Amino acid sequence: MSTFERLSGAATLEVVVADITTLAVDAIVNAANSSLLGGGGVDGAIHRAAGPQLLAECRTLDGCATGDAKITQGYRLPARHVIHAVGPVWHGGGSGEDAALASCYRRALDLCQQHGLASVAFPAISTGVYGFPPERAAPIAVGTCIETLKTTPFVTRVVFCCFSEPSAALHRAALSATLD
Repeated sequence: MSTFERLSGAATLEVVVADITTLAVDAIVNAANSSLLGGGGVDGAIHRAAGPQLLAECRTLDGCATGDAKITQGYRLPARHVIHAVGPVWHGGGSGEDAALASCYRRALDLCQQHGLASVAFPAISTGVYGFPPERAAPIAVGTCIETLKTTPFVTRVVFCCFSEPSAALHRAALSATLD
């Protein structure tokens, strides 16, 4: 099931339950660790699907700070690019986690704008092994994207690609609450 919303003629926002490595978009966002050298969860799946060239390119990037993002080619993925965003590890909410998570979404959309990429798919960054509460992360993800889309006019499609129906429900609720 997917949800489509149009923001004042600008961008379409969509919520899907799918394997992000199968999406044919200009870029998929990788919930990466700071080394950018692969890991578990979405990160490992993206590296496996893209092939060894992705790891080789990531080795040239010298890592990435929490809250920031870097872009590579997509190699064997249907997506032309991978944007590696390093989300925060949850430490209870008092260590700037919300701001760092918002920064991941903002930086990814900024990279799309800079590289002329119109469509992007995001996983639920930091909600897996990094422990960010999904019910707190979804409104940050959706709200930050809606706000950032005002300054990234080239981006016309944002997909929140959720691994599970409960995650998708949180994103749909956040989308509904933000656009109402």
